[in-house]
Amino acid sequence: MPDPTNTPSWTVTPNSSAEVLDLLKASGVGPARTSIRSPWQNGTAERWVGSLRRECFDHVIALNEQHVRRIAREYTAYYHEDRTHLGLNKDTPAGRPVEPTPTAARLESLPRVGGLHHRYVWKMAA
Repeated sequence: MPDPTNTPSWTVTPNSSAEVLDLLKASGVGPARTSIRSPWQNGTAERWVGSLRRECFDHVIALNEQHVRRIAREYTAYYHEDRTHLGLNKDTPAGRPVEPTPTAARLESLPRVGGLHHRYVWKMAA
């Protein structure tokens, strides 16, 4: 059911951590609770978790919780700043200008998420 006050909301589970709830409150977003074990109630969160797992954690062996948090933070930055999305007409959520192909340039690979993903930019040939 849509929120009648039209304020943004984000679905969280009853077991969401205080850290998540504090972040939502600080962002001005109110939580909308879902039933336990009901992934169909929040497709957006399920899609994000699936993307994070498939594109990142299926390829990495995390050593400890700090390592998991660092990888997730790096992947989140990559997801918003570098990864193109078909739903955004191959743009990034943060917005990224299209770089024209220069005449005397080479393509350079910039590693992201510890080299798991890359961003490519044009560099002028020396």
